[in-house]
Amino acid sequence: MKFSELWLREWVNPALTSDELSNQITMAGLEVDGVEPVAGEFNGVVVGEVVECHLHPNADKLRVTKINVGSDRLLDIVCGAPNCRQGLKVAVATVGALLPGDFKIKPAKLRGEPSEGMLCSFTELGIDVESEGIIELPADAPIGQDIRAYLQLDDNTIEISVTPNRADCLGIMGIARDVAVANGMPFNVPAVAPLTPTSDRQFPIELTSGEACPRYLGRVIENVDINAPTPLWMQEKLRRCGIRSIDAIVDITNYVLLERGQPMHAFDLDKLNGKIEVRHATQGETLTLLDGNKVTLNEDVLVIADNDKALAMAGIFGGEESGITPATQHVLLECAFFSPLAITGRARRFGLHTDASHRYERGVDPAGQHAAMERATELLLAICGGQAGPVIEKSAEQHLPKPAAITLRRTKLDRIIGHVIADEQVTEILTQLGCQVTASAQQWQVVAPSWRFDMEIEEDLIEEVARVYGYNNIPDVPVKASLIMPAHREANLALQRVKTLLVDKGYQEAITYSFVDPKTQALLHPQQEALILPSPISADMSAMRLSLWTGLLDAVVYNQNRQQSRVRLFESGLRFIPDMQAPLGIRQEMMLAGVITGARCDEHWLIERQNVDFYDLKGDLEGLLELTGKTEQVTFRRTEHSALHPGQSAEIVLAGEVIGWMGVIHPELERKLDLNGRTVVFELLWDKLTEREIPQAKPISKFPANRRDIAVVVSESVNAADIIAECKKVGVNQLVGVNLFDVYRGKGVEPGFKSLAISLHLQDSTRTLEEEDIAATVADCVAALKERFQATLRD
Repeated sequence: MKFSELWLREWVNPALTSDELSNQITMAGLEVDGVEPVAGEFNGVVVGEVVECHLHPNADKLRVTKINVGSDRLLDIVCGAPNCRQGLKVAVATVGALLPGDFKIKPAKLRGEPSEGMLCSFTELGIDVESEGIIELPADAPIGQDIRAYLQLDDNTIEISVTPNRADCLGIMGIARDVAVANGMPFNVPAVAPLTPTSDRQFPIELTSGEACPRYLGRVIENVDINAPTPLWMQEKLRRCGIRSIDAIVDITNYVLLERGQPMHAFDLDKLNGKIEVRHATQGETLTLLDGNKVTLNEDVLVIADNDKALAMAGIFGGEESGITPATQHVLLECAFFSPLAITGRARRFGLHTDASHRYERGVDPAGQHAAMERATELLLAICGGQAGPVIEKSAEQHLPKPAAITLRRTKLDRIIGHVIADEQVTEILTQLGCQVTASAQQWQVVAPSWRFDMEIEEDLIEEVARVYGYNNIPDVPVKASLIMPAHREANLALQRVKTLLVDKGYQEAITYSFVDPKTQALLHPQQEALILPSPISADMSAMRLSLWTGLLDAVVYNQNRQQSRVRLFESGLRFIPDMQAPLGIRQEMMLAGVITGARCDEHWLIERQNVDFYDLKGDLEGLLELTGKTEQVTFRRTEHSALHPGQSAEIVLAGEVIGWMGVIHPELERKLDLNGRTVVFELLWDKLTEREIPQAKPISKFPANRRDIAVVVSESVNAADIIAECKKVGVNQLVGVNLFDVYRGKGVEPGFKSLAISLHLQDSTRTLEEEDIAATVADCVAALKERFQATLRD
């Protein structure tokens, strides 16, 4: 937002320098991005009148003039501007004047004719205006007056960054209001009295989409002089705010937009048929914009239309067919309040960004349309003449924003600011901001003004009080905090501890998106329904993940495509399972997952290259599960999973409950996912692992331990884990360790059977075991294995 400092000072004029004013505006929350003078440095330039003007006798494109600058004689000046003519008021650089670029005016002769100065263009005075020829001043410009004083060129253009919540400051009125509050001053709002209509002509208006346009005003103005020039003072104010002068009607609507932050538009009344209707476009409806581009509209685009056609994209851009032209005689002024959500995103969809859409997307004052209409009418009649009809209003009151009623508590105000501001000062600040304030004991009842639709909750009021009071006025006081030992259970297992373990084992942590390609996810989980996003970033990121495997496998492929053959990754994060029993119909579960592929070890001259297999990942998982202290309760049970190899997959069971899965990716999926080689994955429900067993100290036996080895032959279908569990169950009192140290198949063992070599470690805490005791325990184990698994001792 750019604005003229002098224009601001017409509304409120604190005794501050330009730098001090800029700093104050910044501290008020409207960051000043730049301050630039509106004209270059020059002197000696005055208002003059062309008394005589005729062609140069020795040059076709030059003119010899006599200029009245209010001195005792006329100045002879040679000028090459095509618009130089008798009776014109001009800017005259007299002899001795210094122009931008250290250009000094001296008497000279041009093609034999004397020249005692120069008639200046805007560019020659360092003024950024696109024009041809010299400056044309109004006929009432006082001859001899310094041009800097006449055009008020001792001014600055201030550019500020307006945050989205402060759309009220997208007009001079809003900025002036903040400056006035910061200085405790009133600000001068131009008086706008309702105009007495001088014409009875009206044009009917209909609101079809009242929720998108709760208020629409229209007024007919007849017999306007469309070709009337825009006054120089208005052109200059627009220029200093970064808007180019176009014609009187457009300039007036832009002027009101800059002054009050309220966009307006004017239609050529003679091009309208029937009535004005505010409605949503029909699908495929077309509109030719003022810039000549033709757009095809969707049903969610709000338009202003007559009986035959769309006239404009509401709040964004006018249409060519109803636009003002040099032949326009009668106009229809519109001034409306459009709901921000009805405008947001529509302009960008068509590659547009206008001053109107910028303001409507952020919100305009829903109560400011009448004042803006009267102000625009006043200016239009003064500049272009004509007769104004009555204002026609159509409103959907139920859809108009209602000012928020907020309670501000003294206790919360003091706690958040950390400083006590007097009750009277709080009341004064809120009142100056335009709020309706009712003070009571230890609190204030506040109704926000219509233009401050960002004030909705108590924290908004606290922010306003602190902002106006001045952040620099709040003393720096060290924070006082009472140190309290946080509650911590020794049994809690921190996720960070598990991550550290995985990193120590050579894994790297990955962070992938929670939304994934639904096609890839369907390959991994074909039977499970996923949540599909209504407005995804892209088609391949439109489903919420059912598992962390989807993102991790994509990361593996990405790395393999970049010559990274050995990959070990893990990730923690939420998965999202549709579940009508859960809040919002979605169950979110914290998961821990990992993937390994490629060589078992880094390349080494002494180590033979071997690829990872099921048991490499199982060993890492067992190390991870040891952190819970519940390894005795954990089993790996063969299972089938849609994403895993049917013979190399397992579910992980803790105390009888399935807490995860692991296995080798199905070969068919490896091909479809472009995985290069065997890939092994795991996934755990993290919430099932957060509770660990606290280690309990036990005395160490001072008596010797004994080892006995047995080899039992069992069917291939018998799991070694079941054999070990049975031995532990039988030898619970004296058996302190059981370990599988060999598996044999081959000569001496029948097909369909295997030999398991198991070591039994026996020890007693009260005495040295006799041979008879050891033999009895081993015999009990063998008998139990024979009874349950039909195991036989191998010879």
